[in-house]
Amino acid sequence: MKSMTGYAYLDSIVNGTDISCELKSYNSRFFDLNINIPSTMTQLEPFLRKYFSKRIIRGKADFYLRLKKLHSDQPILPNIPLAQSYHKSIAAIAHALGMEDQITLSLILRQEGVLQIDKNFDEELWQKALEPLLNELFEKFNTCRIEEGKALSADIRKMLTVLSDSVAEIERHAAKMEELFSAMLKKKFSDLMEHEADQQRVMQETAVLLVKYTINEEIIRAKAHIAALEKEITENETPGRRIDFLCQEINREINTIGSKNQLTEIGQAVISAKDALENIREQAHNIE
Repeated sequence: MKSMTGYAYLDSIVNGTDISCELKSYNSRFFDLNINIPSTMTQLEPFLRKYFSKRIIRGKADFYLRLKKLHSDQPILPNIPLAQSYHKSIAAIAHALGMEDQITLSLILRQEGVLQIDKNFDEELWQKALEPLLNELFEKFNTCRIEEGKALSADIRKMLTVLSDSVAEIERHAAKMEELFSAMLKKKFSDLMEHEADQQRVMQETAVLLVKYTINEEIIRAKAHIAALEKEITENETPGRRIDFLCQEINREINTIGSKNQLTEIGQAVISAKDALENIREQAHNIE
């Protein structure tokens, strides 16, 4: 089990260039990848998108690759028209703020695309050079998610125990429902007839009420869903969506039990079960 939240950062030298890579992710219902790379390396985006799409199932992920320093004689070309456009726009802002003396050459040079590496970009060479770095980055990222996933798993298992105990408590008191209905009907008929109630009639009326109010089927289905939930947590590496679905199914059964309930003890167990379910569902939103 892995959390959808993770972070990793690496510095390295690739093809004679100092680069930094950063990968972070947040909770999201679906997979959403945002790639931020220098404009001179846009050819790498399909490769990067394919790489991460194979490894991340769910969550919003941001990947950043930055060029920091060249260690080779690879030519760097100035983009004069772009630099002039940046200067014009920055000068207009500076004039509006009364800060004309703050415009420096270094400020212009720091803008994206003003200085560009030679356009003879070898995409295949960069893919081969980047892959070991990406593997190391993703390993750190995944370790972070696994560690947080362990904490989430422990909390979910704790709530799952509460949920199982609550359903067991409901099942333990369910047998009292028939006794309660039978006693209520006996009293009702005795009061109306002013003598011993007709046992056959009491049994018939009790059967009608049991058909309407029995919770045995809901208990059986709830227990089956809980068993499936425990299996998902134990065996599925990416159980987030399944946990959310099973919680909805269990919640439906618990709500039905609550609507049929006639006993205080069952009512208390229903509240406990719903509270545990809510906690499990909240944690499931953090799981891949």
